Formats: sequence, C-alpha cells, structure tokens
Amino acid sequence: MNAIDTRAVHAGRRDLADLGVHVPSIDLSTTNPLADVESGGDAYEALATGGRPIPGTSHVYGRLWNPTVARFEDALAELEGSEEAVAFASGMAAFTACVLAMTASGKRHVVAVRPVYGGTDHLLDNGLLGVDVTWVGPKEIEHALRADTGLVVVETPANPTLQLLDLDDVCAQAGEIPVLVDNTFATPILQQPMRHGAALVLHSATKFIGGHGDAMAGVVATGPEWAASLRRVRAVTGGILHPLAGYLLHRGLQTLPIRVRAQQARAQCLAEWLTTHPSVDALHYPGLPGCDPDGVLGRQMAGPGSVMAFEVVGGYPAAAAVANACKLVTHAVSLGGTETLIEHPASLTHRPVAAKARPNPGLLRISVGLEAFEDLCADLDEALRAVRV
Repeated sequence: MNAIDTRAVHAGRRDLADLGVHVPSIDLSTTNPLADVESGGDAYEALATGGRPIPGTSHVYGRLWNPTVARFEDALAELEGSEEAVAFASGMAAFTACVLAMTASGKRHVVAVRPVYGGTDHLLDNGLLGVDVTWVGPKEIEHALRADTGLVVVETPANPTLQLLDLDDVCAQAGEIPVLVDNTFATPILQQPMRHGAALVLHSATKFIGGHGDAMAGVVATGPEWAASLRRVRAVTGGILHPLAGYLLHRGLQTLPIRVRAQQARAQCLAEWLTTHPSVDALHYPGLPGCDPDGVLGRQMAGPGSVMAFEVVGGYPAAAAVANACKLVTHAVSLGGTETLIEHPASLTHRPVAAKARPNPGLLRISVGLEAFEDLCADLDEALRAVRV
C-alpha cells in the first residue's frame, strides 16, 4: 500500500483480523503479571533502557510500555516514513525528551531558527534544561555549529508567522548534526521531513493528528537509536501517553488526510478573501504569492496547510478587539481541530518569548476548521468591520 490515504486508514491495524477484532483494544493496565523473577527482570531491563519488549515476556509496567500507545506509534512512523516513533504526554514532553537525550550523549549546544512555538522557544532560551542555544537565521546554521552542538531545531511552517524553510538546505548546513523538525502545522500528509534528511520529526499530536481537541500528546518520529534514547528518557521521567489518548490519536490518523485537505481548501479561500479586506494590513499564508520564496510547495510540501496569520490595521488594540468580537470562530489557543480557532500569539502562545523575538502585537493566528467558508467569512468580516479605523 503506497497511497498515504490508504496507509492512514490501515497503519498499525494489520493484525486486527487475526485477533478477531475490528478496532484496536485499549489496554489500561498499569502493571502486568510476571511469569517468574528472572524473565521479569530481563523484561524490565530491556524496557527501562529504551528497548522494545522481549517476545513472550511481560510488559512489566505501564510507564515502560503500553500496546495501545505502541500501535499509534507504529502507525505514525509509517506515515512519516520513519523506522520508529515514540509518543509522550504532550508536545512539550516530547521536545524535552529530545533535549534530554541530546544532553545524555554529552552535547549541550543547540542551534535553532526562530520563529518556533513559544514553549519551545522559552524552554531553550531560558536554560531550563541546562543547554546553550544560538538563535540564527535560516542561512546562518552552518556558521553557528560548534563541537558540542547536539541538535539543530527548526519549525516549518513556523508558528505563528508560517515562515517556510527549505529542509534540504537546512540539513545540508547541519551536516552530521541531527536536525529536529517540528512538523505540527504540516502533518505527515503534507510534509515528511525525514525524506529531506531530518533525524527527528516532532508533532504536537494534540493538534491535527488528534483533530478533535480531546486528546493531548506529543510524538517523535525517528530512527532506532534515537527512539531507544527517547524511550529511556520517557521511562525514567514519566512523560508517558495515556492509553486512551493513544487510542484516540490512532483513530484520528484514519481521517487525517481528509481533514487536512478539506481544511486546507477552506483556508486557501479564506486567505485570498482576507487579502482584500480593508482592515487587514498583511497576511501570512504559504498558499499566497510571495509567501514561498524558496519554492517549498510542490517540492517539499504537498500543500500550504490550514493555518494562517494576519496583521490588523490599527495594531494591538484592533487585533485584540477582533479576537474578542468573533462569535463563530472560537477565541482559543491550539489548532488543527475541526473548529476554527483564533488567537493572539504575542499575548498567549508566544508570551514567554524574549521581547525582541515576540510576534507583531497586531498579528492574529487562525487555524481553519471545517465550517462553511461563507460562515467563516461572515463572522470574520463582522469582527473586522467593528474595529475598522
């Protein structure tokens, strides 16, 4: 099966018929019986050090391994084109595990390109994990590398400005240094960074992968060596994903291609409409002319996605008023769900970011959902007209 739509439906489910079930079971066990002391000890050692279960032995403890979560991991890895994937309780838990795995290898320096998600920026910039970060522009990565550099961190499309990065160029500049790509906005439906040389592909699975705003998670697609390191970090720090969330995320993958493309179609129309609105000063969306200077679409990304940002005429007071005035569009953080959300990044998701790197105070971010285009336009038009200067 080659088509990603087909893989999204069947990934992680191929043994269900042999098991006599149609949907995966939810294993809620926190502990598992041990056959004997010796095999139990061997099973524990294998899992606590980041390995996979020894066939025929116990899973020991829910913090070490859960089969429901593992099914989701296998499915996500198949969509990303990676050998493995490791799931966590949140996107930030996943990113933290990547940094801790890096420091465990003896590296303490990160090269990162802004903008990235505000939580990621804050974690790196404030030294909470004892790492040193060098912030650079997209073409400055190679010159910032040091002997102790352990990761290059990028996000494309970037949060919240939708800046696109050429991953072939990023990975070429990084050379032997592992590149971590936050692929949350694109999803594996529109972009598979490992095909361009990335070593780690991170998702806040809370967003598009879950798709319904009812499951919080993070997941990292990667190779066996990194996966073992990440599982070890997860086992000892406890950033585990609950099995029910693992089930919901696995289910969400089945409709991911349909949701991503339908939301993208609405977003393209909405973006084109917003460019003509007199209360909009600038609009950032990869599907618009001038927003893809490196020709990423069609070569690296299969489409522009469904997240956009726009700057309101009148700056911060007008932007805040627009967010507050929306009725159908929900004023809330997060993105990628079936409902359209609007938020003010400088006040919310990017509030912890250093002032010099904080988004324009007049900028609003929209994640387009599955509502009718006409209804979205009517709601946004009413909100924008109310603050026209």
